[in-house]
Amino acid sequence: MVTEVRVPDIGTPNKVPVIEILVKVGDKVSKDTGLLTLETDKATMEIPCPVAGVIKTLKVKIGDKVGQNDLLFELEAMGATSSLATKKEEIKVASLPTEAVAQSSKTPEIKNAIKVEAPSSAGSDVYAGPGVRRFARELGVDLQVVESTGPKGRVQKSDVEEFVRDHLENGPSVGSGSLGNLSPAPVIDFNKFGETETKALSRIKKLSGANLHRNWVSIPHVTHFEEANITELEAFRKEQQIALEKSGLKFTLLGFLIKALVSSLKAYPNFNSSLDASGTELILKKYFHVGIAVDTPNGLVVPVIRDVDKKGLIDLAEELGKVSTKARNGLLTALDMQGGCFTISSLGGIGGTSFTPIINAPEVAILGVSKAQIRLIMANMQSEAIPQLMLPLSLSYDHRVIDGAEAARFMSFFAKQLSDVRRLLL
Repeated sequence: MVTEVRVPDIGTPNKVPVIEILVKVGDKVSKDTGLLTLETDKATMEIPCPVAGVIKTLKVKIGDKVGQNDLLFELEAMGATSSLATKKEEIKVASLPTEAVAQSSKTPEIKNAIKVEAPSSAGSDVYAGPGVRRFARELGVDLQVVESTGPKGRVQKSDVEEFVRDHLENGPSVGSGSLGNLSPAPVIDFNKFGETETKALSRIKKLSGANLHRNWVSIPHVTHFEEANITELEAFRKEQQIALEKSGLKFTLLGFLIKALVSSLKAYPNFNSSLDASGTELILKKYFHVGIAVDTPNGLVVPVIRDVDKKGLIDLAEELGKVSTKARNGLLTALDMQGGCFTISSLGGIGGTSFTPIINAPEVAILGVSKAQIRLIMANMQSEAIPQLMLPLSLSYDHRVIDGAEAARFMSFFAKQLSDVRRLLL
């Protein structure tokens, strides 16, 4: 028998958005299992399943607005034998890796496998519906360290599943204090030594901190230091900035770095790659998406500029301006930060002579840029020293993929692209 699931009385005559869908066609659900979440002006509410059954059709999608009596689902009703326990065993585990399903057919075993049990108060400041919170609680997952992909930064059920999948494949989280053979950090009462103040880390720093720690201990980093003569490039940039001043466009060095990087990645394709999950094959990418580290009040984020090989310097300048504004206003989506091939982290506007950036896995290299400085450079052995603007560069690379000689050649090529702005046109 087919049962229609419609919107009940939600206490408002206005239509409200669907912000979360907790099931998909073909799922077996028990009575009172949450099906989707609606958001009114005052609260979110989860629509429960009226009877046990199998989801046959889905009539709405995330972002649709619905009102009382609108059709949401059609399901084929079953007997009362369908239970939430059965549903948990199917995960929801069904979306996890095959080997994980074989070893973790029950929720408690998944908890033990991922070792991420959270305190009862964890996730209270996370934007997530009650169904997702319950699902995460059943699996022992702290929602504060789950990366969200939903609208307005909302954590969705698929985000929790992806988090569990990653931990079952790659091991426990760094934040759990049980990465490899590392000892847990000591618990110290700092108040014994003087006055202290406790400040919560932002969600971005919690997420990026765990990822950076994982990348640092799991990837054999080597950093190659280089410098590029950007005297002519900077003169050209300033000339163009004056010409573009009326348009309000900010013509920064970053666009030139991206163009030089594209040429370098084409010449040395191993830098535009990722190791596969087994670590035995190299995936060479034919596209060029560059991540740009942006400093925001809440921490560092890395939006991705796509298809940079198909864009000119002015196009890049416009897009960089838009992306930076979006990042600082906290408006980036998960999609905005996915798919990068290579990352540039620039501290040139702040200072420093060099630093060691951490690779943004699954990428195999990252470029650090420090503050350019005027230095006296000998043109040849017979001439006088000439003031030149030199840009310090730091390339961290995955030594499993790239060796030192290849890194040196890559950086030499990159520096030459910057030393003569005409090369960027080739």
